[in-house]
Amino acid sequence: MEILRTVKINNEEETCDFGVKLAESLQPGDVIALIGDLGTGKTTLSGYIARGLGVQQRVNSPTFTIVKEYHDGRLPLYHFDVYRVCDPEEMFNIGAEEYFYGQGVCLIEWADLIEEILPEDTKYIYIQYGEKEGERIYQCTF
Repeated sequence: MEILRTVKINNEEETCDFGVKLAESLQPGDVIALIGDLGTGKTTLSGYIARGLGVQQRVNSPTFTIVKEYHDGRLPLYHFDVYRVCDPEEMFNIGAEEYFYGQGVCLIEWADLIEEILPEDTKYIYIQYGEKEGERIYQCTF
């Protein structure tokens, strides 16, 4: 993946600003792939993207259900956590293609585990710990 921009996030307020601003630009069919180590803030960022879309419910990690749907925002939001997916082919059993190519936005945590089945135009955000407490580095392909 070609990294087009790097964003330094200093605190949770900046995470919120980034997520809300990103959400404002999202369109039906957008797929956002979040890749980062445990605890880097994938779910936190997902919550702020959801907020930016107008989702009223609290967003938490759908680890055991693989996907949670939110329909109360500007666009439907499909929030995936594929950490427990052993084989990308499992995604087809839950109808992943309908989500990926539908009229909503897909947010996928641990997306590197299913990268080979993601749409070609997926937007990637690689999240890394920064040097300071609470700091994160987002490397984005968009």
